[in-house]
This record gives sequence, structure tokens and C-alpha cells, in this order.
Amino acid sequence: MAKNATMEEFEALLNDSLEIDTPNEGSVVKGKVIAIEAGQAIIDVGYKMEGRVDLKEFAAPGEEANLKVGDEVEVYLDRVENARGEASISREKARREEAWDRLEQAYAKEERVDGAIFGRVKGGFTVDLGGAVAFLPGSQVDVRPVRDAGPLMGLKQPFQILKMDRRRGNIVVSRRAILEESRAEQRAEVIANLHEGQVVDGVVKNITEYGAFVDLGGVDGLLHVTDMAWRRVNHPSEILAIGETVKVQVIKINKETHRISLGMKQLQADPWDTVASKFPIESVHRGRVTNITDYGAFVELEAGVEGLVHVSEMSWTKKNVHPGKIVSTSQEVDVMVLEIDEQKRRVSLGLKQTMRNPWEVFAETHPTGTQIEGEVKNITEFGLFVGLEGDIDGMVHLSDISWDQRGEDAIQNYRKGDTVQAVVQEVDVEKERISLSIKALGNDAASEAVEGVKRGSVITTTITAIEEGGIEVEYNGMKSFIRRSDLARDRQDQRPERFQVGDHVDARVTNVDAKSRRLGLSIKAREIAEEKEAVEQFGSSDSGASLGDILGAALKNRN
Repeated sequence: MAKNATMEEFEALLNDSLEIDTPNEGSVVKGKVIAIEAGQAIIDVGYKMEGRVDLKEFAAPGEEANLKVGDEVEVYLDRVENARGEASISREKARREEAWDRLEQAYAKEERVDGAIFGRVKGGFTVDLGGAVAFLPGSQVDVRPVRDAGPLMGLKQPFQILKMDRRRGNIVVSRRAILEESRAEQRAEVIANLHEGQVVDGVVKNITEYGAFVDLGGVDGLLHVTDMAWRRVNHPSEILAIGETVKVQVIKINKETHRISLGMKQLQADPWDTVASKFPIESVHRGRVTNITDYGAFVELEAGVEGLVHVSEMSWTKKNVHPGKIVSTSQEVDVMVLEIDEQKRRVSLGLKQTMRNPWEVFAETHPTGTQIEGEVKNITEFGLFVGLEGDIDGMVHLSDISWDQRGEDAIQNYRKGDTVQAVVQEVDVEKERISLSIKALGNDAASEAVEGVKRGSVITTTITAIEEGGIEVEYNGMKSFIRRSDLARDRQDQRPERFQVGDHVDARVTNVDAKSRRLGLSIKAREIAEEKEAVEQFGSSDSGASLGDILGAALKNRN
């Protein structure tokens, strides 16, 4: 019994010894280098097991293995015995397992890890993190796109782990996050030492349409195009170049967003300090057109001082015309200072004020009654517009076209482009109007016809037409109309049909209208006047003579 008990104890102790000394497959074990041959290290992993590992697995990327006999190393045990009767071990897998444990701890604590970029793959690079291979996306290499990653290859540097998946063996890292964090610390330090109004030197890093970014030593500031110079700057590249060192003033610092606004013109004298004395009101100066808009043109009087010539102040004659049709960019023009607003830094200029008002000139050189000649520029329902000297127009109203025709009929005789002659009737400089008359060129037949004719006189006319309402008569070429009620004193004789065309009739002038150039005539008024005259000369109501006797005597006396 004692002998059997001793055997059982020995077997138990042997099994325990085997379990302790025999490592588990798929684990990391310690071993000793017992030999180095044929580019491999022979390692004793205990329990009389040996394995071989390529020396390159002990070398860092780009370096040679630093290994010698007697060194203790950790290796990964794949299998206890392979086909050659040796243990299948791997230093690379051991490093990977060790690295994954270390990286998982760093990832959990959001700590940085060291690694080296050793290869390029699609979309980025591969990074050795001390045994584990990670992927570095191209967008995470630097804060700005990197054209040449050569200087970064094999360089040991810190990375931030963005994502880990041990089951799939995926690790994604970022170098950019480290740089941004470092940059943020540097920015905070630089900004803390800056204050508004401070003058510093900087290097132009980038130029855009609206300004330039200037490196102030770890932090960028924006130099806006409007703060580069007092004069108008169309594009920052006119005065700056990338890499150029410039002196700037800190205008504003936003502590929260770390944005810095810079200025260059603030270091120069403000030309507006002397604008009022240099450019007094109504003074004329020569300037250069810098910009043209729909509402006017900007003219530079001197560097940093621009004024606006509003479209209404550009020309005496060209109305509703785009400023670009009057002036062009970079053209030198004479302008008059109309108004200065120093608070708003605005100067109002006038272009037309440097030239004489063409209506004033015309009024001086063409007084009323002057005969002119011009081209018909436009025909409207109320008259003709005739082109005159000084690029201005005069108007011939319908009523001033012809003596003999109605205006609506007379205007039909004219076409655009016709050359006509007219007489100046009136010039209104303030309203910019010139009244012309074509009919004033010829003799007024009506005026000649009624010359010497007065109201109450009796004239002999010729009947030219008989109408139901009266008769049309002519006197010295001028026609008038005698109404039916004025054809006779007696009602029964007020019949137009008792007259014939071509007959001569005497009529009394009842009205002379010079404006309408018409005579008011009446046969009835003539008869009444003659009767009254006869009564006065040949009898009275008290004499006992009849009206017939009186008229008979009057007619006998006339004969």
C-alpha cells in the first residue's frame, strides 16, 4: 500500500511539473538566445524546447537587429512542436500582442503613442507602433496637405489613436491631431503675449481675394484688403507676395476664437486728416477713375482719398446713361468738389460742373428771335425735337409748326433726320428747355389779312361755302364763319340757302382774336348798326316818320 501511494504521489508531482513547465500555445513566453546562425536566432523557450526566429523580426524599421547570445527575449508560441520537432515561435507576434496591450491602455486614457511611418498604401500610410501596424489616413498627416512625405518616413514621432478594433486588427492613428493640439498651445501662448495696437513683424503665408494671412510666429492673423493701404486695392497681390516679411499692427484680438485682425495702413498717416484743406468746396482737381458702378464713378484725388461722381453729376445732356459710357477705368478727368463728409469719409464730386452749362451758353449766343438750323432728333405726339449746338435739343410745339395747317396735320410732313429751320422763342436755363417755332419763319397771312381791321368795322367778304349752320366767308385770304343767327336781323331771313357761293356780302366785325387768328363777323350786327345810324341821321321816334321812310331816305342818300 505504501509503495502504491508513493507512485501516485510521484505521478501527481510529475503532472504538476509538466503543467508548470509546458507553456500554452498562443501565448507569449520568455526565452534565451542560445545561438545565432544563418540570419536566425535559436531561442530556448524552456522544457527542452527550442525555436528559430528571423533576426529581422528583432529589428526596428530601417535598422539592424541588435541581438546576441545570452539575451532574454519574449516570443509568441504558435505551436509546441512543428514538423521539424521544434517550437514554432515568433518575435513579431509577441511584439504585436505586447503592443496591443499597451496601445489599448493608451487608447483608453487618450494618451499619445510613439511610432514611425514605414510605408505608403492607398489613401495613406502604414505606421509601426512598436509591434502593431496602424493606418495613417492622408488627411491626418498634417494640418495642410503634404506633397512630399519623404522627410517623415522612418522618423519616430507621436501619434493619436483615433480608432481600435483588436478582433479585426485595425488601428487608425492621426499625426494631425498632435500638431493641432501643439499648435493650439502655441497659439494660446502667442496670443497671450499680444495686445491690440501692438506692432509686430509677420510673414505672408497665403493670399486670397479678400486679404492675406500673416504668420506671427505660430499664430496666423488676417490682414484684410481694406486694411492694407488707404488707397483702393483691387487685389492683395498688388502689394504683397507670399513669403514676404511685413510690419503690421494688431487691430483686434478675439480671445475665444483666437482670431486676430491685422492692419498695415494704420502705420501710415491718414490722408483724410488734410482732405478739407487740400480739397476745398467748389475747387477743381484732376483725378483718376478707379471704379465704375451703376450709380456713378469713383475718382481718386490722391492716394487714399476717393470721391464719388454720381451719375446725375456726370453730364449736362446725357440722362439715364450708364456711367461706363461717359468715363472709363484709369481715365484721368477734371472734377469739382461738391461736398465733404469727414465723419463718413465721403467726398461728392461733379464732372459736369467743370464744363459750362450748355443751356446757359445757348441762351447767350442765341437770344430770342435767332434763327437756327438743326436735325429732327425725335417726333412725339406734342411736337418735334431738334438737335442744337452743345448736344442739346429744342422743341417745336404742334402749335408752332404751321400757320395754315392744324399741328396734328403739319407734323406729318416731317421725318426723323430731316434738317429744319426754326426761330428761338424762349430759353429756360433752369428747366433746361428751349422753345422753337417753325411758323415764325414765314409771314403770317392772317396777321396781314386783319391788319387795320378793328372791331365794329364793316368789311366785304366772299362766300366760299354754304352750310346748314351758316356760311363760310373769306377776307383777304383768311376764312371766317358767320353763324345762321347772324345772317340777318329778321328771323325769316336767317336762311343760308338764300346765299350763293361767290356772292359778296358785307359783315360787321364783332371780334378780333389775335391768338386764334380769327374774325368774328355778323350780317345781323351790320344791319342793326346801319338802322341805328339811319335813325340818328334821318329821323327820330318823335318825328312821326315811319322806319321804312327813314331807311328809304337813308338808302336814297347813300345812292
